[in-house]
Amino acid sequence: MHSSRRAPLRSLAAAAVLVLAAWPALSGCAATVDDFKDDGKLHVTAAFYPLEYLATRIGGRYVDVSDLTRPGTEPHDLELAPRRIAALTHSDVIVYLRGMQPAVDDAVAQSGVRRTVDAAALVPLEDHGTEVDGRDRTTGDNGSGGRPETAGADPHIWLDPVRYAAVAAGVGRALEAADPAHAAYYAAGTARLTARLHALDAEFAAGLRGRTTDTFLTTHAAFGYLAERYGLVEEAINGIDAESEPSAARMRALQDLARREHVTTVFFETLVSDRTARTFAGDLHLRTDVLDPIEGITAASRGTDYFEVQHANLRALQKALGVRT
Repeated sequence: MHSSRRAPLRSLAAAAVLVLAAWPALSGCAATVDDFKDDGKLHVTAAFYPLEYLATRIGGRYVDVSDLTRPGTEPHDLELAPRRIAALTHSDVIVYLRGMQPAVDDAVAQSGVRRTVDAAALVPLEDHGTEVDGRDRTTGDNGSGGRPETAGADPHIWLDPVRYAAVAAGVGRALEAADPAHAAYYAAGTARLTARLHALDAEFAAGLRGRTTDTFLTTHAAFGYLAERYGLVEEAINGIDAESEPSAARMRALQDLARREHVTTVFFETLVSDRTARTFAGDLHLRTDVLDPIEGITAASRGTDYFEVQHANLRALQKALGVRT
């Protein structure tokens, strides 16, 4: 059923192979495009885990989904080898999030694939970053010699179950359009998944009632949408960029805030060093714990899929915010 769609893509793939032949100094050997199997399935390429999860759960047995970001890789810093860029031309559908991974944005633009889903076009992105007291945002060079603190468009929409459900609906529509013969199957998969996400939203709303503080402290400003959804205040040591370095003034402001708001815990994540969190926590005699942005599932993740990790995140927040369970 896919032969008419793939004829021009094979031509693009052949052209890509010719271009890649000029890259031996970079690759160390002749670059080749992955062998393509016409197995009758819809071939979907997802930029990183949350998008791969949607495509897999909605598409089920009728899709073959590949993830550009390997487990354990920090997706923001992803770089793509020429062979992987060329392999994109085999995709029937590409699902990505513009602004999250510049290398992927460039590769999608060069791929020639007609059906692409940009998750950032499905829900509006908001600016989150270096808020203190939920409002004061700082940018610019901090004089530390490292990357400056930044506030900017936050791509972490999947951490809000309601926004993630809207992205799931968009992915489902794209699969239906690409493979009309199985549209009813994709529609049913989308309905099941969005129902689970709305149920998860209800769990978070109920599970965070009765808290003693609204404020939680993280090293990475990945949880702004989740905080907004449930009336919390996220304070991040680093900004949207997990590798940025906070200024001395910002650290003093956050220390004052932690004391004033009775913060008990400094959260860190699984794919980035916990050194900053442990140093900050040690200075104030606070606990440290994991709050997972679910950018990828690894052996260190507290769960094997999106829902399990979100339930672990809810338990961690309940403990940190003083919810009696």
